[in-house]
Amino acid sequence: MPNIASAKKNLRKSRAAAVRNRAQRAELRTALKKARSAESSEEMRLAAVRLLDRAARKGLIHRNTAERHKTRSAPKAAL
Repeated sequence: MPNIASAKKNLRKSRAAAVRNRAQRAELRTALKKARSAESSEEMRLAAVRLLDRAARKGLIHRNTAERHKTRSAPKAAL
């Protein structure tokens, strides 16, 4: 356990951030699974894209990871 006041505060902050990040990552994973499912709607896919963009902007996931998920979930164009 830290003895210095600023170290104690940093510990509290990091624990709070870890809880917040875990919740947001779980929400993102759930949205991605719903978007990937067979009965997913366009609305579900857009919700997942919004969460991906937000997670990348906040630094929860890398921006390339978000782009990769978005590309793979995009509807395939008919050739």
